[in-house]
Amino acid sequence: MSALKIIDAKGNNSQVAEKAARQPISLSARLITLVVIIAPFLGLLAGIVFLWDRGFSWVELGLLVGMYVLTGLGITVGFHRLFTHRAFETHGAVQFILAALGSMAVEAPLLKWVAVHRLHHRHSDREEDPHSPHYQGDGFLGLVRGAWHAHLGWVFKPETPNLDRYVRDLLQSRALRCAHALFPLWIVVSLLIPTVLGGVLTGSWMGAVFGLIWGGLVRIFLVHHVTWSVNSACHLWGRQPYRSSDHSRNNFLFGILALGEGWHNNHH
Repeated sequence: MSALKIIDAKGNNSQVAEKAARQPISLSARLITLVVIIAPFLGLLAGIVFLWDRGFSWVELGLLVGMYVLTGLGITVGFHRLFTHRAFETHGAVQFILAALGSMAVEAPLLKWVAVHRLHHRHSDREEDPHSPHYQGDGFLGLVRGAWHAHLGWVFKPETPNLDRYVRDLLQSRALRCAHALFPLWIVVSLLIPTVLGGVLTGSWMGAVFGLIWGGLVRIFLVHHVTWSVNSACHLWGRQPYRSSDHSRNNFLFGILALGEGWHNNHH
């Protein structure tokens, strides 16, 4: 059965069953999400202040680009192509590494990320789509509200797709369940790696601090907003060379920044 063909336990495929296949998100979880979004932004502000004062070293640039590419590949190759769409098969150890790298992008735990994306494909640019920029009103204000919702507003919704319904295939893997449960650890590792490397490569505590800022917080900020731009910008602006039932677009800028994800009409 296709990973995107989701039915309920009784075999129903109705709109009622679809709405029932959601689970609430606690207030504490939403507050944690807020912290995860604000902290990288504060890191960006700190980076700009230090950039103005002392410039930018090759070590910091290397940590920023290296961690960006590794975690970006974790999202596009791991979370998206492998786990969401089952586009290829690979060894269990490789799956776990990709799950770890994708988790280090600090966007969401593995199973939740996949469930949301499968729901998106099931209802792309319809009202049930969790992050469509459409259906938020007409005119310029509707466009602004829609772009905000698709880019960031949707992450604060009080409900999320039910994992038993949308990722039942992945739940069968003990390793993937473990990778999902270890999400807090992956966040720590995601910040610890550039911090340690920055300190070791420069032989200084300030090198560790700048490694944390550029390879950790600023990198997370960039990965977040590039990924979210695929949800927002790539459903609003760009070319649509192929007919599809949604508003997906090929966007050259995010085709590069999102490591291929911006060729979004091709994907849909």
